[in-house]
Amino acid sequence: MTMLALSEPNGLGRTPPMGYNPYNHMKASGYTFNPNETTIRATAAALKSSGLQALGYTYVNLDAGWSLPARDAQGRPQPNASRYPNLASGKLAGWLQSEGFKFGIYSDSGTLHCGGGGPGGLGHEEIDAKTYASWGVDFLKYDNCNVPANETAVGPIPRYTAMSKALNATGRPIFFAMCEWGDADPATWDAAVANSWRTTGDISDLWWAMVELADLTQEWFEFAAPGGWNDPDLLEVGNGGMTTAEYRSQMAIWSVIKAPLLISTDVTKMSADTLAILSNAELIAINQDTLGVAGRLVEERPPDPTACQVWAGPLSGGRVAAVMWNRGNASATFFARFYSMQFSGKAKVRDAIAHKDLGTMDGQVELTVASHDVRVVVLTPTEAPAADDAAWAAKWKGQGIRYPLSRKVREASRA
Repeated sequence: MTMLALSEPNGLGRTPPMGYNPYNHMKASGYTFNPNETTIRATAAALKSSGLQALGYTYVNLDAGWSLPARDAQGRPQPNASRYPNLASGKLAGWLQSEGFKFGIYSDSGTLHCGGGGPGGLGHEEIDAKTYASWGVDFLKYDNCNVPANETAVGPIPRYTAMSKALNATGRPIFFAMCEWGDADPATWDAAVANSWRTTGDISDLWWAMVELADLTQEWFEFAAPGGWNDPDLLEVGNGGMTTAEYRSQMAIWSVIKAPLLISTDVTKMSADTLAILSNAELIAINQDTLGVAGRLVEERPPDPTACQVWAGPLSGGRVAAVMWNRGNASATFFARFYSMQFSGKAKVRDAIAHKDLGTMDGQVELTVASHDVRVVVLTPTEAPAADDAAWAAKWKGQGIRYPLSRKVREASRA
């Protein structure tokens, strides 16, 4: 068994990261969208002018495609200068940072980036980390492609730990987003290595795919905490494969399970519906709440338990955020019971989608939810909380509905 070589915490990720990554937009366009420095600057400008930056979307990240295939004579990765002429000088990062953003980049723990196009970091962790730091990088997404067979046999922990140590050794705070796809159950070990870890394979802009990734991720709710977060992949909101209600569902569920909120659509051409979903300050406040406890499935309701679900999680001050999620094909009435959310007494109920107070309720919240849509409420106790935040968070640990949702179990059931 490979032992985990612990990396030192970097102090980042006290709440889930928020920002932008172009990858899903690239897929949605059939890869005809090939971002460059001009489009990255335009994206940053749109994040600012739309008000999204002010709401917390501050990371502007590159994904695969920024690099030349070969390293330079000193062994360093090289940007494609025709597309990113100011990357290696640090001017691109410097401009973004002067505008109030942070700059992120992409690499891979194997020998090549996913899809080729750039050299992976395997065996080059120290020089790559130093190079990224010199460019002003604030965020690294580190993928899992093109891993040699001998490294696959050893497992991913040494590869990701090596890059984690190298990043921390630079002295520059760099958020480390581990993209291992959940193959080795990274939630169980990655908090010592990275600030976020993918719990799943890549998301697709499809209802069923989004639902499955949410299910797979909530299995690991106990492992998310300030400094390290479960990551079911990027937001598809705005890319056209789902309805407005379905995109609202993704934003709500990603918020309550404390997933990274990384926009991956063309923010320079957002519809009003897309902007309204992404800019919902009340959902963002749930995601960024300082208690830092991930929500999960807490209740299934008749008449169709797999369709009528309540997902919930604790918030600071003894509050609760609850998502009534209708995964069925018809409108349904939901009863979100307080006791299933570790809550007792009366609560002031706030509708985080409609942005209005629903009054004081006792015992449960009853609401009608449209097909493939959500209602999101925040419960605030009418009296002072019985416990402080630490005790409130501890009360939620180990509570919730568990299923054998891991990929290994699912694949076995389909064999």
